[in-house]
Amino acid sequence: MKLSIIIPAKNEEQGLALVLPELTRLYPDAEVIVVDDGSTDGTARVCAEAGVAVVTHPYSKGNGAAVKSGARAASGDYLVFMDGDGQHSPADIEKLLARVREGYELVVGARRGVAAQASVARWSANAFYNAFASWMVDHRIDDLTSGFRCVERRKFLSFLYLLPNGFSYPTTSTMAFFRAGYSVGFVPIEVSKRLGKSHISLLRDGIRFFLIIFKIGTLYSPLKVYFPASLLVAGLGLLNYALTVANSGWRFTNMSTLLILAGMVMFLIGLLSEQLTNLQFKDTADERRRAGDVAPRERTPPQ
Repeated sequence: MKLSIIIPAKNEEQGLALVLPELTRLYPDAEVIVVDDGSTDGTARVCAEAGVAVVTHPYSKGNGAAVKSGARAASGDYLVFMDGDGQHSPADIEKLLARVREGYELVVGARRGVAAQASVARWSANAFYNAFASWMVDHRIDDLTSGFRCVERRKFLSFLYLLPNGFSYPTTSTMAFFRAGYSVGFVPIEVSKRLGKSHISLLRDGIRFFLIIFKIGTLYSPLKVYFPASLLVAGLGLLNYALTVANSGWRFTNMSTLLILAGMVMFLIGLLSEQLTNLQFKDTADERRRAGDVAPRERTPPQ
């Protein structure tokens, strides 16, 4: 099966100069695609010297948009995504492929420890995301936000409309694969210090990362998030009513009414979101049945 290696890059001249020669040496038969997301440095020149295919964005559209452009341009049966900043080692691609051969449809390279993250704050945030997502899917998720992954192209393209243009595409794709019932695996990898300047600002992207939590819930099982929250809010309303009765007699205060009604509304929103999520993934489930993916795997992973 043909392998396509996709690298989204914005001003990654230093990292690509290190990664591309090693990548083409280890995988001479693979299709290597660099998506130049509006770079202003020597990214295009380095790609030309390495002899790899380049998809060029006339302006920066975001990491997720670059990933989508690369997936559309790729012709391989399996896609490997990796960063162009030198953090991911081309030698670790074999670890991903080994798990694919075991039957996994999405394999993610999992970073380990604080040293593998850009900062303690980033490590703390990712640890929280991993724990929350693991609770959502009832399966351990070692690294929800890693951009180093291998996936079957046809399945990945079926979720392309869900992926954002920003940096949260790994989160979205991972949760979508879990929601569709595909097999998702993780392998530990070593991560080097990035070359060049990071495009992520903790202050600027803090709210965006916080919204990832809500995206995880709405992508997988909204009711699993909304139901406990609705019980908490309605419970506070009942508690407020009980305290009012104890102190002022039998009367229903505006606060008690507001909290109980808010809890009911939250539950109904969660129920509606659950039904919409089921409809959202209905076409994917139908496609799986038509393709025979519910039966044992028939496709041969890359050797």
